[in-house]
Amino acid sequence: MKITREDSATLEVTLNVELEPDDIEPYLDRSIRRLANRVQIPGFRKGKAPRYLMENYIGREALVRESLDTMLQESLDKALKAEDLEVFGEPDLEMVEVDPLSFKAVVPLEPIVDLGDFRSIRMEPEPIEVTEEQVNEVIERLRYDAAPWEPVERSVKFGDQVTLDVDGFIDGEQVADDRGVDFIPSQDNPNPFPGFSVHLEGMARDESKEFTLPVPEDFRDDTMAGIECRFYVKVLEIKEKALPELDDEFAKGVGDEYETFEALRAGILENLIEQTQNVTKVTFQEKSLTEVVKGASVQVSDLTANREIDHLIEDHVSQEGRQVDMDTYLRNAGKSLEELRDEVRSDAQDRMARYLVIRKLAKDENIEVSPDEIDAEVENLAVSAGGSADSIRRAFSTERARSSIGSAVLNRKVLDRLAEIVQGDVGADDEKPSPEEAGDFAEDAPVSAVEVDSEESEIDSEASTPQVVGSGQPDEAQSDRGGTPQ
Repeated sequence: MKITREDSATLEVTLNVELEPDDIEPYLDRSIRRLANRVQIPGFRKGKAPRYLMENYIGREALVRESLDTMLQESLDKALKAEDLEVFGEPDLEMVEVDPLSFKAVVPLEPIVDLGDFRSIRMEPEPIEVTEEQVNEVIERLRYDAAPWEPVERSVKFGDQVTLDVDGFIDGEQVADDRGVDFIPSQDNPNPFPGFSVHLEGMARDESKEFTLPVPEDFRDDTMAGIECRFYVKVLEIKEKALPELDDEFAKGVGDEYETFEALRAGILENLIEQTQNVTKVTFQEKSLTEVVKGASVQVSDLTANREIDHLIEDHVSQEGRQVDMDTYLRNAGKSLEELRDEVRSDAQDRMARYLVIRKLAKDENIEVSPDEIDAEVENLAVSAGGSADSIRRAFSTERARSSIGSAVLNRKVLDRLAEIVQGDVGADDEKPSPEEAGDFAEDAPVSAVEVDSEESEIDSEASTPQVVGSGQPDEAQSDRGGTPQ
């Protein structure tokens, strides 16, 4: 096998690979063995014809193409090993000739990451504070949710549930035809158009009203924006919430574990404190990572940078749903592909830098994840899933799923370690921890606490060990319920 190497660009190498006839022969043998029992040579039973007849009958080019994928991959692996390259992601292959096989491989090399003097960074998390007002807000939400709607004989107020018949017309075309629809008017409710709720306030049961509102700019048909829409509304029924008394019976209705109203308040306070601690921790980790990234130097190949842009665009398109393809997305956005690439370039660079900084921190700090830690994380997810525990265990039994969980745990451990370093905690500036010691750091942060997603960056490379996925788009989902006890 002939290999010529060109150091064509920063952190990229181009390999021109050409196989000799002797290199191709073993693959032809494999092709013949695979095809022998599928091809009938006249005068011979299947699998019994001599090789030269098989080759003449099937054709050499067909035999080469039968093994082409395997030949390409194995030849590429040999070339990379021969050149002793630290590869980051899959090379970009271009076929030059099939027989004799020759191809060109543009190989992205391992990025260069210098964390700078990150150990000199000093930061402190915000103090944890939960107020009586926050506790009361949660209680009022629970109270509101528990209250039934009851009919009232008065005019409409904001916050009522109003049953309506609604007709709406724009330039004579009916755009609303609703009968017996329930609606909760409020000052900031923009539906169906801003200002609709205001016209309902003060209306009585069985009262009808006609009014006009301008079509908003974000209406589904933008050609109608600014045109007047004429509404005809009739109030059929008015209801209000019958709020319960805040007593022990109310507390018992929230959860069996609350025998008294004071126990409920204490439970809400405890949940709010825990949530605030988690949010504060995630925010602090995010700020710490941002500071390290800001002071770090990260160099990647053009191929790697462009692939990250592609992955980010693919993420944007996939978020629109399966029915939206790239052409539809670009048309809706009113942009060309190149304009979109320019628009997301900065975000892609930032995402890649964050991923590589976390990856570098994991390596420098000797932080690893053991199989037992992955097992424990899967079990935590299974237990939290309740009745779906067995399904969760099965879903995370594959190598790919376990790798993703392991990457998320690794991210968490790295960010915990980084938080220690920037706070100047005892031992953070001493010798780097051994892999055995690395598992002793805090494990209470949510998985994928900070946006550093290798699945988003979709880099599959043996050279990227330890793999860091998890990030990203980590959504530390915070419940609308605030501190509502679970």
